[in-house]
Amino acid sequence: PRPPPCPPSCSCTRDTAFCVDSKAIPRNLPPEVISLTMVNAAFPELREAAFAHIPSLQFLLLNSNKLALIGDGAFAGLSHLQYLCVRAQRGHGHGDARGRAPASSPAPRFIENNDIQALSKGTFRSLKSLTHLSLANNNLQTLPRDLFKPLDILSDLDLRGNALVCDCKIKWLVEWLETTNTTVPPVLCSSPGQRQGQRVRDLALADFECITTGTGRGPGAAGDAGPPAPSRPPPPADFAVHQVLPFQAVSAEPFTYASDLYVALAQPGAGSCAVLKWDYVERRLRDFDRIPAHSAVHCKPIVAHEQLYVVVAQLFGGSYIYRWDTTVDKFIKIQDIDSQKTRKPNDIEAFQIEGDWYFVIADSSKAGSTSLYRLSQNGFYSHQALHAWHRDTDVEYVENEGKPRLIVSSSSQAPVIYQWNRAQKQFAPQGEVGDMLDVQMVKHFKVKRDHFLCLSRYIGDSKVVRWEGPRFVELQTLPSRGSMVMQPFAVGQRQYLALGSDFSFTHVYLWEEEKQKFGKFQELSVQAPRAFRYVPAADVQLLLAPSFKANTLVYRHVVVDLSL
Repeated sequence: PRPPPCPPSCSCTRDTAFCVDSKAIPRNLPPEVISLTMVNAAFPELREAAFAHIPSLQFLLLNSNKLALIGDGAFAGLSHLQYLCVRAQRGHGHGDARGRAPASSPAPRFIENNDIQALSKGTFRSLKSLTHLSLANNNLQTLPRDLFKPLDILSDLDLRGNALVCDCKIKWLVEWLETTNTTVPPVLCSSPGQRQGQRVRDLALADFECITTGTGRGPGAAGDAGPPAPSRPPPPADFAVHQVLPFQAVSAEPFTYASDLYVALAQPGAGSCAVLKWDYVERRLRDFDRIPAHSAVHCKPIVAHEQLYVVVAQLFGGSYIYRWDTTVDKFIKIQDIDSQKTRKPNDIEAFQIEGDWYFVIADSSKAGSTSLYRLSQNGFYSHQALHAWHRDTDVEYVENEGKPRLIVSSSSQAPVIYQWNRAQKQFAPQGEVGDMLDVQMVKHFKVKRDHFLCLSRYIGDSKVVRWEGPRFVELQTLPSRGSMVMQPFAVGQRQYLALGSDFSFTHVYLWEEEKQKFGKFQELSVQAPRAFRYVPAADVQLLLAPSFKANTLVYRHVVVDLSL
């Protein structure tokens, strides 16, 4: 019989081929070949479906070649492949002096001594019959997540001789080794220093801290096991711009009504209170309605007893209360707010005490008064004059130790604390927050059982204090020249602080529990911010940043899992 076809660089029998110094994968091999060995091949990459023309292969050995990259789906079409080896046994020859294997010898089961630096996630897909895989003695530093998932019946895997970097990119391998029935000889870490020489199987999953929100930063020392792989892109920004709203605004208030998410923004330049609705499909805020307000400084939505109200505070022309009328699907003005008490409103807080709804307006005029209003059957009515003639700039509602409190900031004295008197159903003065003057606003946050206050100042340094009953312990001083807003907010387990400025970048800080202070985290480019509002929108975490001089920005909070 005629001998089977065989390329010049190969030695063939009816069902085996042994190739040396090949310039490419041989094409004219016997169709019955089930075993292919390639040694010292000169091509650097295996492209998709590289061996699809030899569908009967059961044994494939790629040994001591110049391979540096195995492409996605390189072994597509090899549904019968059982042994795949990208390596060679060091110090042991095979076959005769030319390197040819004996005709009767099956291919060895190793893929070694190549220079493979990267594998794609789909490298081994469709290899349902593969039982033995060796990637030993290559130059692999990391492995794509779930690389071996398609290999349902894999019984033996060899990864020895690679320079694995045991950082978050390899965490999945540690998890896989704990659950697989595949036999895997010990694989050692080459870096970072604290893990060098350790067996991958012995690494503790608890030592990998792979969730990060640092801008370009890796996780902490426990999880940041060395530098990232050369091809890894930097993590995205913690607060990345998600949407630009093409208008100026001075306040932003999120609210939920009839199971939908909305945001009300005061737009003095546009002469309105804009109400935007969250589109859960497009994941964007869209125009919903506008309430006319030519000098609006605050638009406060209140959802009470299945009714939607919006308190519209204006510098000029009076302040009003609107209600959403479901019969005509529009906002209807239902009452005026006493212009003798509220002359120059600056801030509004709404809250519920013992089942009753209230809102309080901070008034910054010399002749006005910060006033409390209560909701009755026919609307909101004046309930209490709190703080007259002090030019108040902000009011904060806090429940501390089960007691409702108000903290009123003023340009004429230190912030004043009021406590709710249950018998009289009114707020009574309780004291001041330290002796700090010129406080623009006071904002509260809680970590575990401790209460803290953020005191922002336009001139001078802002402060963070711990609230301990009648005492206020200063923890931190933050430079804040030109600051009109200092807003703490929590995203999951992370406590942030946004400190805006009219003269520089907004600084975002992250609370460090062990140090009991905020650490610098990120800078945001927001011109003249007037508020920061955290808005959880289903699976998207947003931060609204209304700007007095430029477009209002919507940031998205991005959490990066470095093990993915």
